[in-house]
Amino acid sequence: MAHFIMTFENLNISAPILKALGQQNYTTPTPIQEQAIPVILSGKDLIGCAQTGTGKTAAFAIPILQQLAAKPAKKPKAIRSLILTPTRELAIQISDNFTAYRQYLSLKHTAIYGGVSQFHQVKALRNGVDILIATPGRLLDLLQQQYIDLSNLEIFVLDEADSMLDMGFVRDVKKIITKLPVKRQTLFFSATMPNAIQQLADSLLQNPEYISVAPVSSAAKTVSQSVYFVDKRDKEKLLTHILSDRGISRSLVFTRTKHGADQLVKLLVKEGIFAAAIHGNKSQNARQKALQGFKVNQLRVLVATDIAARGIDIDELPHVINFDLPNVPETYVHRIGRTGRGGNSGTAVSFCGTEEKADLRGIEKLIGFKLAVSAL
Repeated sequence: MAHFIMTFENLNISAPILKALGQQNYTTPTPIQEQAIPVILSGKDLIGCAQTGTGKTAAFAIPILQQLAAKPAKKPKAIRSLILTPTRELAIQISDNFTAYRQYLSLKHTAIYGGVSQFHQVKALRNGVDILIATPGRLLDLLQQQYIDLSNLEIFVLDEADSMLDMGFVRDVKKIITKLPVKRQTLFFSATMPNAIQQLADSLLQNPEYISVAPVSSAAKTVSQSVYFVDKRDKEKLLTHILSDRGISRSLVFTRTKHGADQLVKLLVKEGIFAAAIHGNKSQNARQKALQGFKVNQLRVLVATDIAARGIDIDELPHVINFDLPNVPETYVHRIGRTGRGGNSGTAVSFCGTEEKADLRGIEKLIGFKLAVSAL
């Protein structure tokens, strides 16, 4: 019997969206898209447990566009869908996805986030948008200034709920929810489901369908993972040694602190390696410029903190280096999940200092195997 290959057509996606997907060369949905799209199209609430890199943005963007395009707005210029996301980078990335998928529809969207002037954002809102992508701080600001009315909202998406918790946004999120109509469809996405997140989900959703793809412990199978045991003071030397291999085209390097990221970039630039840092203290412009340079191969190395790296979407990223190990084992899986996407092979190298051995044990327990040890 021939194996049935699921396509977007089989998921009853409308012709204008299929045409847009075709232009992006998307024909086969990822597991989360295959599971989530029918649920969302049926109008049910949803909890999706999925990491970055699983295609979850399209899993909600496609059915939202289809539902809104199928029926007229209750009120002209009303905001019909709100996607709440923790970082500017994610807001921009989600907005880019909507731009790609809605090109043959007459729906409008915009993204609002802090760190830039609100002028153009307010202008877009005044002209009317169907879909609003927002970070919590800027959304609350503009709600307070009465530029935004959410009373006609039909679909609410809370994206990366666990990051919202980590970044201290839960109170803001709850404040925003009080501005939404009770009768709405709610879609809730989180990479991990700690108790606090489960409670938040329970308070927001009505009889939700629960879907989960690639449990958090399953690091991408195509990623070769190894660890170097190295003294803290020798980490910089080891990094420059690894990066001196010209065969490594692009590397994403993770540090625990913003200061650490800046120090590393200084060191690498001194060694003649083109590098830039992205973290919360960098201006929006600097972050965008660094990301762009990295995407087009002007920069070989991007040094990032975990929060800033959420939402980095780079198709071919062969190399991830954990200069510092994360305290939270799940974060390790997030980090290495940036490489080996779409069936490409990737390499993840971790540096483990004496004081990080407990962190390494936590990671190995979560992923279910011991990392291969590389000799210095």
